[in-house]
Amino acid sequence: MQTLIERGCGLDVHQATVVACLLMVRGDGKVQKQMRTFGTTTRELVGLRAWLLSEGCTHVAMESTGVYGKPIYAILEGGLEIVVANAQHIKKVPGRKADVKDAEWIADLLGHGLLRSSFVPPKPIRELRDLMRYRRKLVESQAAERNRLLKVLETANIKLANVAPDLFGMSGRLMLRALIAGKATPQEMAELAKGLLRKKIPELELALEGKLEQHHRLPVGASAATTRSGGKRPGSSGTTHPANARTLCCAAGLIGRDTRCGLDSGRSARDIKVEASPDKDFAKNAVDVVKQWRFEPAIKDGKPIELPIHVDVNFRVIY
Repeated sequence: MQTLIERGCGLDVHQATVVACLLMVRGDGKVQKQMRTFGTTTRELVGLRAWLLSEGCTHVAMESTGVYGKPIYAILEGGLEIVVANAQHIKKVPGRKADVKDAEWIADLLGHGLLRSSFVPPKPIRELRDLMRYRRKLVESQAAERNRLLKVLETANIKLANVAPDLFGMSGRLMLRALIAGKATPQEMAELAKGLLRKKIPELELALEGKLEQHHRLPVGASAATTRSGGKRPGSSGTTHPANARTLCCAAGLIGRDTRCGLDSGRSARDIKVEASPDKDFAKNAVDVVKQWRFEPAIKDGKPIELPIHVDVNFRVIY
């Protein structure tokens, strides 16, 4: 069979090692084979790339092995033509001998043009896809946690979800905190209702007349602490300046407030206070970024004024 790729390498990817088989067609038509094993650390993979380039390799093929192949693809990308082949497709190609190693078989198929590459999107799309998948997992875990909380309340015969349209809104959370504390009466908890929900105080009193035992309060408290309001993006304060809605704030992981802007020459945010943060270094970096934001000055009676802006960011995870 005609050889289409004169210098191709097949990679057999494992968790801790990568077996590389480089097949090179010499001038007399014979095939020279080189087998080498590399580790999966960054330094080892950089060495793999350097070796392939020094040998004049132009194409590399490997099976789509999930997460193990991603760092290898990222390091080899740009300098080599990479073929990520479906493992089932490789197995179905006839003619393989029992004593042929996986890397050598992949390199042989690559050289004869018998591998069909799977679609690998560009790097920006891959990064966006990873973030979107992570976001979907967070949303699913949050929904599961809310359902778990509702189930515990039903077990304790707390019918709050039947009366409150949003159990995880402001009124619902106040009542949940009171339930967890276990000191307020149903009448006192019903009085915590806000807005239109105050019209349903008699129904709330009946719904809160359950029996929440001590062993119920632990899962309810844990679930309430890990969920956010359903009507807003998690961690949003609801009071923002039109110019300071930045998605970077979502990743800040800080709690900052009392931000002022408007009169200084650059019209940038200043006087930011960090009250708490799970990662102080990350919070400091986020504050430095926020200080670089630019705002349109507030106008009163035709003159710019200094406007306090309340920034309350309670993000614990990127959403």
